Amino acid sequence: MRQGGPDFRATEGVRRRGGWIGRVVQAVVILPPLVLLAMALWFQLEGVLRTAILALLAAATVGLVRLWWQGRGWTVWAGALALFVLGSVWYSTIRPSNDRDWQPDVAHGVTSDVKGNIVTLYNVRNFDWRTETDYTPRWETRTYDLDKLNEVDLFTSTWGDPDIAHIMVGFGFSDGQHVVFSAETRKAVGQSYSTLGGFFRLYTLIIIAADERDIIRLRTDIRKDPPETVSIFPLTMRPERRKELFLEYLSMGDALALHPEFYNTLTTNCTTVVWKLARALSPGMPLDWRVLLSGQFPEYLHELGVLSPGLPFAEVAKRAVLPKLGPGGDNGPAFSARLREGRVP
Repeated sequence: MRQGGPDFRATEGVRRRGGWIGRVVQAVVILPPLVLLAMALWFQLEGVLRTAILALLAAATVGLVRLWWQGRGWTVWAGALALFVLGSVWYSTIRPSNDRDWQPDVAHGVTSDVKGNIVTLYNVRNFDWRTETDYTPRWETRTYDLDKLNEVDLFTSTWGDPDIAHIMVGFGFSDGQHVVFSAETRKAVGQSYSTLGGFFRLYTLIIIAADERDIIRLRTDIRKDPPETVSIFPLTMRPERRKELFLEYLSMGDALALHPEFYNTLTTNCTTVVWKLARALSPGMPLDWRVLLSGQFPEYLHELGVLSPGLPFAEVAKRAVLPKLGPGGDNGPAFSARLREGRVP
């Protein structure tokens, strides 16, 4: 066969197309991890150090692109692998901690002491909120009798996007006491919340136990930018399940006090914590997309029969919305009674 004939040209065309397909695959494999590494560096580093390291990463990426364009595939793989190894080693050194200068509202996570049916909670938050920045902090020790546990409520708070909600679980006792558990981002002084930052080990996870007068009124009346819509959904649960769920929250709070964990926007947040706790009690509970779109979580529970069975969900959701609750001068039990005045389950 003469070189340069039709068969040779066809073979050469196939080879070139194969080469470009390989380059495209290489780019698809390498570029996303480089973007993730750059984002991790952006959220974890600050100031001059962040600028310098990102500049070095950018220069290395430009070098890889030049090699890629020249078709030096193995050199590109080797360079990318070196960057990923260095990035992975650095990222593995970022460890969760309980020892930082925390913002006042997340300064303490709940811990507990259980003796029979008597439970003592330490660091129950009961702030007197006047505005988001003007408040009297109070962390209290409270005692509850599990034999008096007779209510479980799901609270949701939405702002802007109705598909995204903050989920809290409240427990009520026949003596009028109520306590709400909330899985939250534990932010250090100077930090603000970032949804993207929550993917990159920027915050630790904390279980806050709080009086309804604190944690619910903060969302119905105090926070205004953006304003929040708060709803309460009484849950239908057997007494033994109520007690088990309560104790699971205490167990998680105690565990986080000893072994801190990172918050993650997708996998370890207020909704997934609730779902994991519930699934620990009922292993057959199926995973559902509404666990991730937390604003839809109440509808999921309604389908499972634990939210006002017998009523359509649209009616349940309408009845659940809380109005502004006004001054918070009354004590915890009085506030909780006022919160529920005139409400139809």
